[in-house]
Amino acid sequence: MNTLQPPSLAAGQAKVGSRPLFLARILLPVIVLAAGIATWEFVVRLHDIPSYVLPAPSVVFQTLLADWPVLSQSLLTTLLTTLEGFLAAAVGGVALALLFNQSKWLEYSLFPYAVILQVTPVIAIAPLLLIYLPQQTAVVACAWIVAFFPVLSNTTLGLNSVDRNLAGLFQLYGASRLQMLRYLKLPAALPFILGGLRIAGGLSLIGAVVAEIAAGSAGAGSGLAYRIAESGYRLNIPRMFAALLLLSAAGIVIYALLALTSYLVLRRWHESAIGKDN
Repeated sequence: MNTLQPPSLAAGQAKVGSRPLFLARILLPVIVLAAGIATWEFVVRLHDIPSYVLPAPSVVFQTLLADWPVLSQSLLTTLLTTLEGFLAAAVGGVALALLFNQSKWLEYSLFPYAVILQVTPVIAIAPLLLIYLPQQTAVVACAWIVAFFPVLSNTTLGLNSVDRNLAGLFQLYGASRLQMLRYLKLPAALPFILGGLRIAGGLSLIGAVVAEIAAGSAGAGSGLAYRIAESGYRLNIPRMFAALLLLSAAGIVIYALLALTSYLVLRRWHESAIGKDN
């Protein structure tokens, strides 16, 4: 005969059972990565492929260590540009979404232009910005353009997705528009805002890289994108792979930090984060 378990015991077993799943989510990607690197190294050595065609992972790692003083400085430059574009997109996107929520006429007037800004390829806008703006400002503007729309659209969606029953209850008790925004709409929209920020973090890095590539020779001595282009011109393929590795690692770290922030903010009350603890 099946017996019901006390809630506390069942919850404890759920947490214990989730540990192997948590470890699997970490170990499986690491195993796949190790297998891919080992296969890559084996194929290059087996066929004796030259480094200027396809460098082995060991050569890429050696190049990363040897060129670290140059690549690390370029990485800091790219990360600084990414951070500036991300902060501008986060502040601007959330602020404009709040204005949209308070004035539908303003939303109807400006939102189509935000869509146009999003669908226009940034690689086409970057040369124009580099003409009319200082180089660093233009690069930051490209990062902002790419990252701005996800924050705006997600925040707008979250503010407009408030439960109508709760909104009616606030109106019944005579809550002001500011009180409704502070105590109802913003908490309800917070998961949407954080989701938009997670997307915007990676996109701001993409925008910064695209702008640095568009800058061409004007970006000499600047970010990782210039180092990649410079390595391609000089057929220094190991350095190109090393710079690409740093860009990928930077993107992963940015997403992980934003995902961790989202989890810490939502873990005590939102279902998307509470489910991860069970």
